[in-house]
Amino acid sequence: MSAAVALVTYSTKPRGGVVHTLALAEELVRHGLDVEVVALGDPATGFFRSVAAPCHFVPAPVPADTLEARVMASVDALAAGLRARAAAGARAPVLHVQDCISARAAVRLRDEGLAGRVVRTVHHVDDFTTPALIECQLRSILDPDHLVVVSRFWQDRLAAEYGVRAEVIPNGVDAARFARRPPDADIAERRARVGATDRPLVLAVGGIEPRKGSDHLVRALSLLTRRFERPPVLAVVGGHSFQDHRAYREEVLASLPDLRLELGRDVVLLGTLPDDELPGWYHAADAFAFPSVNEGFGLVVLEALAAGLPTVVSDLPVFAEYLRFGQDVLAAAPGDDAGLAERLWELLTDREVRAALAAAGPAVAARHTWAATAGAHLDLYRRVAGPETAAV
Repeated sequence: MSAAVALVTYSTKPRGGVVHTLALAEELVRHGLDVEVVALGDPATGFFRSVAAPCHFVPAPVPADTLEARVMASVDALAAGLRARAAAGARAPVLHVQDCISARAAVRLRDEGLAGRVVRTVHHVDDFTTPALIECQLRSILDPDHLVVVSRFWQDRLAAEYGVRAEVIPNGVDAARFARRPPDADIAERRARVGATDRPLVLAVGGIEPRKGSDHLVRALSLLTRRFERPPVLAVVGGHSFQDHRAYREEVLASLPDLRLELGRDVVLLGTLPDDELPGWYHAADAFAFPSVNEGFGLVVLEALAAGLPTVVSDLPVFAEYLRFGQDVLAAAPGDDAGLAERLWELLTDREVRAALAAAGPAVAARHTWAATAGAHLDLYRRVAGPETAAV
């Protein structure tokens, strides 16, 4: 039995595009749409959390040595899995893909006459360097039937750099989930776990990678240590990425001694946490730092704001679309270590600033619901699929 829409993603791990896919699928189900999620991953393991929507898993290939080989093998594997689904009668009128890999696989199926229309959400554009990967990303933007972006910034950029038109549908957040404060004992346990019982706790989500500005964050933290009697602890959540950031990660961690920071004491790597643990960390922390140098939207920013956690971001144009710098969040220029340190100092020491930001955050999150995001997608599917898809 075919679903009306198949949402296709390259991974089962808690990265932004995958989180978006699952939340959208669940909300579409609540809207009454017949939807299926198709993902590249271990069928025995499934997604990083339970999903209230039908799911199908295509076994991922054995990891290759290079990023280029991993991408191409993943495209082949996902295309083969979609082809097998089509042969079994599961031909969704709309394949909604979320990334370069699933876009290339879905377009193959469409061109073979085994799939309907291909919609692609471009969350951001990666800075690939090899000709094969640059071409792969280019085709993943030019070849789908319809493009969606999560911000006007990326709508303008795709128009300027690729000559394509994309529709803006912003992200959402489950504000109620992140607003629920855990018991004080649970918060105290988390802080003790990272050595922040009597020290300020700064939280970062997304792992250590170039796009997240992790090197700038540890340098800013180093500047802060000279201003506190008990300097802050930086806890970093996440770390899984399809791309290999090991060299960058090792470089950042190797810089800590020269910055008078100690791994495990001043910088604590929490890794990928169980999904139900993440909201508690937003409530355990004193500040949230998201100094990205390139971002599509920043789902975790909405999560932090829903929890009322004072937040500092880079003053990227994408953030300015839904945040008021100085009122909803504080902001520093991308790569400005001293500016980031100063904003964090304000977050951690100025009670009036903290109180104002804590009050403003939930109001921002409340304006971005998955219900609104799903409603906009339903309208898009009806327009894209055409009259042959009465179910949409």
